[in-house]
Amino acid sequence: MEAEVWHYDGRNANRWGARLAGDATSFRLIGGSWESGPYAWADLAALDLPGADAVFGLKEAPGWRIGLPQDAIPDGLAALLPRKVRYGGFIDRIGLWKASAVLASIAALAVFVGVSAPGWIAPVVPQSFEDNLGDAMVGDFGGRFCATPQGSAALKALTTRIDPDANARSIEVANIPMVNAVALPGRRIVIFDGLLQQAKSPDEVAGVLGHELGHVEHRDTMAALLRQLGLSVILGGMNGTAGSNINALLSLSYGREAEHEADLTAIAKMRAANISPLPTADFFRRMEPALPGKGAKRGRNKGERSDLEDEAQALNWLASHPSSASRYALFADAHDTRRTYAPALQPSEWRALRTMCASDKKVKPVGAFGL
Repeated sequence: MEAEVWHYDGRNANRWGARLAGDATSFRLIGGSWESGPYAWADLAALDLPGADAVFGLKEAPGWRIGLPQDAIPDGLAALLPRKVRYGGFIDRIGLWKASAVLASIAALAVFVGVSAPGWIAPVVPQSFEDNLGDAMVGDFGGRFCATPQGSAALKALTTRIDPDANARSIEVANIPMVNAVALPGRRIVIFDGLLQQAKSPDEVAGVLGHELGHVEHRDTMAALLRQLGLSVILGGMNGTAGSNINALLSLSYGREAEHEADLTAIAKMRAANISPLPTADFFRRMEPALPGKGAKRGRNKGERSDLEDEAQALNWLASHPSSASRYALFADAHDTRRTYAPALQPSEWRALRTMCASDKKVKPVGAFGL
């Protein structure tokens, strides 16, 4: 096959006219009084240069060029010449828009796997690994676990009622003024003192504790760690400071489905322990200023707000949970009017639990937690 081309040899600025003559593997350039080659077709590279000519360079030969009009390339020669590389790889082979569709599909699949895979992986993670991970990340919670003889006994009494099978390895109270309770890796549950101070009765705490036990039994915390932090952060967390680890743990969130399942677990545990779900329903009612009828029930004029309602806007307890209104209805509907419920704790035990952090002289104070 033959074609007329122009040529720069890369050694000077002269532009030569030449005849390209070749076969299926290589070609030569023939001028009026000179000849060069052979050159392998595989050593050519298409250059993306402006103009009407197709221009090709020679690998490892800077400045070497051949060119010919785009519309004058013989069909046989066009099949041997390399195509321009605009985006690289398969994108140039199939086209930008097709490649974009393929990459978008791959990205969507990656997102789906990233979101859903932790739910498949978490149940098969060895429990001993999760327990060791939780101990390494949580430690003593920065020295903020509260303990007094009376308070610890009351906490054990509550734990025995709501978790008789000891699904949680530990349930402790932390001297942190957040209205919260969290399930941590390794089947560990922490109740914050802010929740105890905000609760009106131990029955409310029992409902929240049952919810966190649901996360423990479903291994939601491990799935959340895999999903939100990634394995590198999980493993790196073993060498981190207590404050940074705890902040990372508190930022975990579960899906609405997991939260709903945890609420159902709480209701089942309260039913088994013969603890009324109504106080927990009332807790959610107080957490939701917009629920209708609250002011009337509390003897306030319409439009007035209680201190608790004003304070509720600053609470982060419900940040990743279903709405307080729906949770109120769920727990309220679980109340059985035919049953005679027993309180989760006796009054003296409830007082001991609520005052445990204030009475513990060794617990680390609230400040400098870094939240």
